[in-house]
Amino acid sequence: MSLWLARQQTQPERQGDHRSPFQRDKARVLHSAAFRRLQAKTQVLGVGMNDFHRTRLTHSLEASQIGQGIAAQLRQKYPQQSEQLALNDNLIEALCLAHDIGHPPFGHGGESALNYMMREHGGFEGNGQTFRIVTKLEPYSPDAGMNLCRRTLLGLVKYPNLQSRLRLSQPASEKLTDWQPAKGLFDDDQDTFDWLLAPLEQQDRDRFCEFFSFNQYLAKTRFKSFDCSIMELADDIAYSIHDLEDAIVTGIVNQTSFISEVAEPIKAQGIAWLSQSILGLADKLFSGEHWERKDAIGALVNGFITAVEIRTTHPEFIHPLLANNAALPQDYHQALEEFKGYVYRRVIQQSEVQRMEYKGQQLVMALFDAFCSDPLRLLPENTRQRWLKGQSQGQAHRVIADYISGMTDEFASRLYGQLFLPRSN
Repeated sequence: MSLWLARQQTQPERQGDHRSPFQRDKARVLHSAAFRRLQAKTQVLGVGMNDFHRTRLTHSLEASQIGQGIAAQLRQKYPQQSEQLALNDNLIEALCLAHDIGHPPFGHGGESALNYMMREHGGFEGNGQTFRIVTKLEPYSPDAGMNLCRRTLLGLVKYPNLQSRLRLSQPASEKLTDWQPAKGLFDDDQDTFDWLLAPLEQQDRDRFCEFFSFNQYLAKTRFKSFDCSIMELADDIAYSIHDLEDAIVTGIVNQTSFISEVAEPIKAQGIAWLSQSILGLADKLFSGEHWERKDAIGALVNGFITAVEIRTTHPEFIHPLLANNAALPQDYHQALEEFKGYVYRRVIQQSEVQRMEYKGQQLVMALFDAFCSDPLRLLPENTRQRWLKGQSQGQAHRVIADYISGMTDEFASRLYGQLFLPRSN
């Protein structure tokens, strides 16, 4: 286990600091600038559209709470396996808090825009940027980022391979909807990825990085670690259930569509508890009484949390952290997919949300072009120094992507106004 508690750089422990390594990791995430910026980054609905809906920060806090709930359930249901896998609440909490810190302004629209602008320079993807922030950019150490434990880093890697291998071909189109990023790490960070996987047997390392063709442009990785699987479940539940609440309260969705597209299909599946309860929960979700809606949201979240299992999903791995995953039973997995699909169709693809996303994409691309055209003139001093160093290493465009991806929606909009819009009195 000591190898999995190792850090890239050795740092002296402070006198009287009795925290565990994962408690330290959680604190570093929580107190980082990258985490604070999530308060002003789009989750689903644009920041500023109203004062109720979730941002990336509140989503991450909710995912963290759900992750802790999953860990508690697994310990109770599988005490021996949980102990063998050294399941740790502080670790899961750190992963859930950190999982979105690499996402750029304006949600997945901003991600596609940056990926398009970086198409000749290694691409861009939010999870790859998260890895980059925690291992290189966030200044808790001279050049190892937050300098987190190896096991924490393993849990943050949702897609264990390099973008260059996962991007099969470039779209001929310049439509940003065709420029979904390859989900993986950046080639610039291969040295850190190699360090991360060093404790694994070579056959585990090779298998862990396997991928399959997803479409003509992209490949997808096959595996993730045990800790990562808990974080991803918590993320999916928070997105599917809590983000649905935003859509209900703001009037984007209605009970009729929810019943026909979510409740009826789930009822027909015959899932224990959920199928019998879903129509009653629908009435509460769309009730005029806020406490009834909260009760329904809590019941749904609890239903999914308590259904999670530990499975030996990939027995071909030697290391137990790779052989075992947390997973929902197939019927509950399908039910969660119904919720996810509904939020995607009825909220994310809604014209008002798409217009905001389009606007954000144009803004991101304009900023990228501007900084590339005259970086020494337009970049702030600390980023300018990083750009000069990056230029000598062939990574100048990556530094600009780092800078833009770290911006909040509001900061990016204000900077765009300074660069391109005449001042009006």
